[in-house]
Amino acid sequence: MEPISEDHPLQQLFLELVGRHYAQEIGIRDPQIVSYVAHLLSEFCDAEQLLKIRNTAGKPLNDVGEMLIESDPIYGPAPSFDRERQVRKHIGDYTLFYAGMFPESVNHYRLRRQRVEGFVDWVKAGKESYYIVSKFEHFEYAKVAPLFAQLSQQFEQCVYGLNLVKNELEVMQHPIARRSNDLIM
Repeated sequence: MEPISEDHPLQQLFLELVGRHYAQEIGIRDPQIVSYVAHLLSEFCDAEQLLKIRNTAGKPLNDVGEMLIESDPIYGPAPSFDRERQVRKHIGDYTLFYAGMFPESVNHYRLRRQRVEGFVDWVKAGKESYYIVSKFEHFEYAKVAPLFAQLSQQFEQCVYGLNLVKNELEVMQHPIARRSNDLIM
């Protein structure tokens, strides 16, 4: 799947929803954060993007604990600090996405199977990962480092804002709720 363009209707929908909920309910009006989170939603519509981190055997990783191990350039398999940044960025994105859009699935996975991530606090892993990404502040990463620092600092608010977006999307897709909403307005 090709990346969704900025003027694609899905991207515009996510920009509008994220922008409105982040501004009105949680007070985040930073256009960089809004744009980043809206783009993340568009990007993760493609399951390949959601599972783009693979271990050395080529297996896609969907376990945060395994991703944390994969990101370690000292004691783990990450061959470079660039790989650490790539995996840590994905951990931040993945945990933000799931905690905000599918919070029920986080606990569901923990209860259903013994997974490495059962021992990992998702929010802590996401915040810490974005913080580590923000410390890559030289060369080609200099411009985006402050964005990841903000995402780390406001991680919980961003999760809550995504939960509000999720709730609105659920109302939008339910025909009875949509019809009654039209009658009220």
